Amino acid sequence: MTIPGLVGCGTALVTPFQADGRVDEAALRQLVEWQIGEGIDFLVPCGSTGEAVTMTPDEHIRVVAITADVANGRVPIVAGAGSNDTAKAVSMSRALESEGATHLLHVTPMYNKPPQRGLIAHFRAVADASCLPIVLYNVPGRTGINLQVESTLELATHPRIVAIKEASGDLGQITEIIQRRPAGFSVLSGDDAMTFAVIALGGDGLISVVSNATPQLMTELVTTARAGDFTRARAINTQLAPWMRAAFVESNPIPSKAALHMMGRIGPALRLPLVELNPAHHAVVRAALVTAGALAQ
Repeated sequence: MTIPGLVGCGTALVTPFQADGRVDEAALRQLVEWQIGEGIDFLVPCGSTGEAVTMTPDEHIRVVAITADVANGRVPIVAGAGSNDTAKAVSMSRALESEGATHLLHVTPMYNKPPQRGLIAHFRAVADASCLPIVLYNVPGRTGINLQVESTLELATHPRIVAIKEASGDLGQITEIIQRRPAGFSVLSGDDAMTFAVIALGGDGLISVVSNATPQLMTELVTTARAGDFTRARAINTQLAPWMRAAFVESNPIPSKAALHMMGRIGPALRLPLVELNPAHHAVVRAALVTAGALAQ
């Protein structure tokens, strides 16, 4: 049976940490509740924005379990489960299935840089071992390898591979996937700034970094664009553009965590090797949040 793909705006959720480095479970619960209250379509814990690579397996599983517990079925939970070790990716997938995840996000294996046939074998092995729908994640800027169009389309024929988060930055590649994909396979922008263009070309939504701080407005951008109201969507995109830029003045999720701290929602802590936002960028981030309506003047 083919499982329907994802649509709409999902937040690539940050993971709040306490000053001593422990996961701030209370702040995480509040953040998830706020995101859902703001109308987000789905949540994506423990991806790259969630600093999953610095979590222990127990912490990783706990963060997904908390997210799913707070959501309580109100929105899908697309849990990051990726690894550059296929066996570890399978093991984490199975663990997250029992913790309330509704979908699994699997990134292209980083560092070992397999050929395209290796990528296909990796994702097929993960999908074959899972009972949950799989979302592919292509982000060459972080992994050093691009999941090419033909590989994506071949994987899209698997009944449990239902979507791709496309963050290649190659609009031509994304367009070809949209045009040639099988029915029911969703194409989600992995770059906030490209969302308007991707949806205008027929894409289905976004997995967003900036919606950590602006979930309602980012969701409205996606919803109006998908409905064909490009005048309203363009106006929202213009309002969010300064924050879309500011959210990447340093490596993600450094600016997003700083923004949420400015908004009083989480502490500023990250795990090394990430560090807190350079004070030189504070004014830019704050001004962008004011323009987006996330902070008072």
